[in-house]
Amino acid sequence: MENDFKGLIDKVKSCCICEPFLPFGPNPVFQIKPDARILIVGQAPGRRVHETGIPFNDPSGDRLRHWMGVNRKTFYDENLMAILPMGFCYPGTGKSGDLPPRPECALHWRERLLASLPHIQLTLVIGQYAINYHLKGWKSQTLTETVKKWRDFWPEIVPLPHPSPRNNIWIKRNDWFEKEVLPDLRAKVFHILKQH
Repeated sequence: MENDFKGLIDKVKSCCICEPFLPFGPNPVFQIKPDARILIVGQAPGRRVHETGIPFNDPSGDRLRHWMGVNRKTFYDENLMAILPMGFCYPGTGKSGDLPPRPECALHWRERLLASLPHIQLTLVIGQYAINYHLKGWKSQTLTETVKKWRDFWPEIVPLPHPSPRNNIWIKRNDWFEKEVLPDLRAKVFHILKQH
């Protein structure tokens, strides 16, 4: 079993399926161990994450850790947190920010990787691409409406807006998010980590 897992990870880390479409070449960035209790699903690495090879190693990560109530050491403990974005490589930049995650990652790797995480108690789905994949069948016109309905998915899944500084205006306009969602999210994360 352990050899199967290691073999899968080696294959994902050396994946170059999307190479022709990646402006800076493939560099899959993710974090996973079978013992992980919390799964964090982002979109795709940004430029800084691509360069460092560390997931959420940017201002978005700082805000996400704040939302969760955890420090960097806890966040990067592979035995506690799995971080599997919808696309593992930096897709490049478009007119209004980073391009969408390449779809090939989910098609080739996602189900096999998720199957290797039998202990997940909480999944954070961040942004529309993660929500569309992990909340299959859920229909909502906007990300805001989905996040407002977070209790419908609780306590297994929490839909979140992207923690990017680009979303500062959204966070200001939707002050219910910090008042209603974050206290329960932090309490849930604390409870899970306390058991480990």
